[in-house]
Amino acid sequence: FSSTPHLSVACRNLVANNMGVRFRIPLQKLHPLSRAIHHRYSGNGNPQRPPHRTAARYFTSMSRLPMRPPKPHPGSGGHGYQQQRNFWVARLAARLLKLRYILLGSAVGGGYTAKKTYDEWKEMLPDFSEYNWVIPDFVWELSEQIDLDKLAKALPEMEEIAKLLPDFDKIGENFTFLKSLLTSEKIDQLQEELLRTQLRYQRMLERLEKENKELRKVVLQKDDKGIHQRKVKKSLIDMYSEVLDVLSDYDANYNTQDHLPRVVVVGDQSAGKTSVLEMIAQARIFPRGSGEMMTRSPVKVTLSEGPHHVAMFKDSGREFDLTKEEDLAALRHEIELRMRKSVKEGQTVSSETISLSVKGPGIQRMVLVDLPGVISTVTAGMATDTKETIFSISKAYMQNPNAIILCIQDGSVDAERSIVTDLVSQMDPQGKRTIFVLTKVDLAEKNLASPSRIQQIVEGKLFPMKALGYFAVVTGKGSSAESIDSIKDYEEDFFQNSRLLRDGMLKAHQVTTKNLSLAVADCFWKMVRESVEQQADVFKASRFNLETEWKNNYPRLRELDRNELFEKAKNEILDEVISLSQVTPQHWESILQKKLWERVSTHVIENIYLPAAQTMDSGTFNTTVDIKLKQWTDKQLPHKALEIAWETLQEEFARFMAEYKGKDQDDIFDKLKEAVKDDSIKRHKWNERALDSLRVIQHNALEDRSITDKPQWDAAIQFMEETLQSRLKDTESVIKDMVGPDWKERWLSWKNRSPDQHIRNETKNELDRLLKLHDEHTAYLANDEVTTVRKNLEARSVEVDPMLIKDTWHQLYRRHFLQKALSHCNLCKRGFYYYQRHFVDSELECNDVVLFWRIQRMLVITANTLRQQLTNTEVRRLEKNVKEVLDDFGEDMEKKTQLITGRRVQLAEDLSKTHKHLQSIKYTADTQRL
Repeated sequence: FSSTPHLSVACRNLVANNMGVRFRIPLQKLHPLSRAIHHRYSGNGNPQRPPHRTAARYFTSMSRLPMRPPKPHPGSGGHGYQQQRNFWVARLAARLLKLRYILLGSAVGGGYTAKKTYDEWKEMLPDFSEYNWVIPDFVWELSEQIDLDKLAKALPEMEEIAKLLPDFDKIGENFTFLKSLLTSEKIDQLQEELLRTQLRYQRMLERLEKENKELRKVVLQKDDKGIHQRKVKKSLIDMYSEVLDVLSDYDANYNTQDHLPRVVVVGDQSAGKTSVLEMIAQARIFPRGSGEMMTRSPVKVTLSEGPHHVAMFKDSGREFDLTKEEDLAALRHEIELRMRKSVKEGQTVSSETISLSVKGPGIQRMVLVDLPGVISTVTAGMATDTKETIFSISKAYMQNPNAIILCIQDGSVDAERSIVTDLVSQMDPQGKRTIFVLTKVDLAEKNLASPSRIQQIVEGKLFPMKALGYFAVVTGKGSSAESIDSIKDYEEDFFQNSRLLRDGMLKAHQVTTKNLSLAVADCFWKMVRESVEQQADVFKASRFNLETEWKNNYPRLRELDRNELFEKAKNEILDEVISLSQVTPQHWESILQKKLWERVSTHVIENIYLPAAQTMDSGTFNTTVDIKLKQWTDKQLPHKALEIAWETLQEEFARFMAEYKGKDQDDIFDKLKEAVKDDSIKRHKWNERALDSLRVIQHNALEDRSITDKPQWDAAIQFMEETLQSRLKDTESVIKDMVGPDWKERWLSWKNRSPDQHIRNETKNELDRLLKLHDEHTAYLANDEVTTVRKNLEARSVEVDPMLIKDTWHQLYRRHFLQKALSHCNLCKRGFYYYQRHFVDSELECNDVVLFWRIQRMLVITANTLRQQLTNTEVRRLEKNVKEVLDDFGEDMEKKTQLITGRRVQLAEDLSKTHKHLQSIKYTADTQRL
């Protein structure tokens, strides 16, 4: 109230009324605002509710308070009555003056509301203080002195103002005259000047970018040195590329599809696809050909920034230095070999992807896939389905809703001959993910009679397809010897002097491969940001399905993928090989001796003992035996012994594997262990020196004939007796099979002889009679004896072949010989005394016992020698071979896939891949958000 002194007087009057005091203030001394309020509520106007309700309500409530008169003091008498009458007079006056309270409350509330509204309007107005300089100070001073009403009356009418406006028709005529002064030549000069200025700034920008590139290279080199001192971390683009590599071969179970972005380069054959990709990669890395198909399979190129310009295949550790021509030639040759290797016999193109990474300073980060060029006709030498195969490969990559289609069109040929534009428009009709590139613009400008046709192409008016952007590039003069730098210089010079830019047919941002690579990289990462979260949700759903199946089918097993299972099997196999060194020497020698005799016993009986036994005296017997043993030792015995030793080692190895398998071993490793065993055996070769030494040892053992004590003699007789009994048993079994069941079996078991068995039985009976007549008969029948037997059988109406007679005789004579040898063996049990005294007694000449003792001694010595060789050398060599085989299998993923199979393995593989892909995608999404 300090700003309104008259209003404060009214407030003091109000306070005085409440205290029973009344001040009279003339109405003329009130403030105009207070005076207006007074007139409004004093009857000069219609009473209205004050604008400020709170204040009016407050003062109204005050006027309605009950005013009780005070109680008279006792004994006051008439004086009390006078006071009571004065009180009612005051009360009546207060009610009559109630309007003063309303007046004052309305004044206070209305003034506050008006001030608040004014302040709000003032704050809403913009600050014009910055524009005070436009209007001089004297204008502001003058405006305070001007009477606005007088000024309004002094202003002229609108008709007079219209007369003062200029003649716009004359101004138009003057403008036309000025325009005519600017000739077309001057306009061309101005455009050329503008273009030169633009190119000058473009060169300055390129120079700065080149300096920035060198600085980045220095920084990356320093960082690269630091990488070797710490754990290697993969870049975002490398991890993203690995995800794409694995997803390209990912099993499409549970409807998991790869919708991650990549740049798909498509175009007609020889349209310049590969050249554009080389300009983006800044290196001539692809095979070249003149008019022939060079891209025979998709090539995925991962571009990233690095200190050195190098290239590397996904499955190889070799780095190709792209600054050296010999490395570039080797890289092109390797790509060509991989393409031809991926193409199956009878085909022209392949869908197998070749993964390549290229790093270098200033390279834009992205993932591109170069596809085989689209053809319109199948030529000679191509498969009949080549065209359809290329279309299917291109569609498979382009149907990915997040793939960026880089459509390459040859500008040097008629646009109507293009096939790829129709294909792209089918896959992306709205052009939301297509970038159109017109190549060979230099030839197009030279060949086309109307350069405006190029303008129509890059503006998207000639083709029915739509695109996000249109670019025009030049990728060289067509020579394969051109370098990337020379192509860049040629491209820059062409567009500087081209009328396409000068006449405004092309915009500056639509030309050069550099602008193209920047635009493609920007579009690629924008698509990655938009799609990576969605793809992560897809993999989460796939992971849930896989984990559910694993929990239901393999609740007690760990989720081990193929590599982890291989490591587990590798440790088990090595443990089994080590267990071979724990086999006791007695076990080795027992097995070797038994197997060796089983293998050579037939030769000893048939080729040594039986021929020697046909002689009439002991001297001839021993001579025959010595000769045949010498021949046997020189040619067959050492090889047989080593063969048996190697087989024994294999069997023991297999036995340990089988025993280990019984101890809760996983049967999923059976194929792998069998393959490791077979491959290790194939690689193992016995030492030839061991063969020669074994031959000498065996020869010396067989030359010894001196049996020193009775236990050795008894052991030899026992060995001989067991051998002869085993052979006799086998021979009788053969004879029984030849002649069929005897009369007892025929009656009791109701069995009959076949016709052949009947003939054999008649022949056997005839030959038995011959042996009874000639107990000392030789091992072979004479021809006249065969004829006699055959005639005797014919007399009984049995037709028999001479060969059947000889075959039957061989078995009968063997039985006869073995029976006699067993009888002689029983006699020789008491012959050691005569042998030791060298007595000559025809009945007790036990040279056959000495032969079996020599054979038995040779078996013991050979088994001991082989055991030493096995435990000291061959087991270790086998262990080394097994390790080598396992290492080779560990590096061969295809081999592991063949040997470790099953739904459990595949499910664990899918789970591992899904976890890995989900982590990579999450890392990509988090990095993109940062």
